[in-house]
Amino acid sequence: MKVLGIIPARYASTRFPGKPLIEIQGKSMIQRVYEQASKANSLTKVVVATDDERIAQAVSGFGGEFVMTGSAHQSGTDRCAEVTRRFPDFNIVINIQGDEPFINPKQIDLLVSCFEEENVQLATLIKKIHTEEELFNNNIPKVVINSKQEAIYFSRHTIPYIRNADKDKWLNVHQFYKHIGIYGYTTAALLEITKLQPSSLEMAESLEQLRWVENGYTIQTRITAIETIAIDTPEDLDKIAR
Repeated sequence: MKVLGIIPARYASTRFPGKPLIEIQGKSMIQRVYEQASKANSLTKVVVATDDERIAQAVSGFGGEFVMTGSAHQSGTDRCAEVTRRFPDFNIVINIQGDEPFINPKQIDLLVSCFEEENVQLATLIKKIHTEEELFNNNIPKVVINSKQEAIYFSRHTIPYIRNADKDKWLNVHQFYKHIGIYGYTTAALLEITKLQPSSLEMAESLEQLRWVENGYTIQTRITAIETIAIDTPEDLDKIAR
């Protein structure tokens, strides 16, 4: 199994332009993500996928490998698909978020382990929810899984609804999960899903993985106990300081 780790990175973020190049404790964010990903035992190669020369120069400057991509991609998944076509000898692709500077390599290895099972096409990570703040936060996607630990549905709303309990008791009667946004794909599945048209559920929830669910793809999950810290806005840098 040859596994390609791809870190999509674009400069023109609406909420935080130039985000991959911000300095965090002496290193750019993209360097920190790259170095953490490179520690994962399961990855054969790690590359940054970008459409911006400034990011490419930064990656080259710290000795990393990059691939220039088109600028019209709507998602990191689409950018990964373009890169994948240039590495036809890899059969598994891991899409690593470029805004998580302290991603734990063990999470990457855990995700890759999904593909040790036969017939897994797509995979992602989930984490148990322990607080009401997370449970009722619409910015944190929730995940419902079946007995095989496959994702049935993702929603920004709190699901499932607990009919016979007050909301302050929901965490006591059911185990809820939140989505950790790192994806794994077989090369074949990645190239297939990027040909799909946006679906009604995806557009309703603004969650791209619902396009795959709505088109009949199975998404295998693994439960991680490790928390991630994503930098979406300049204010999120305070998370790093804390």
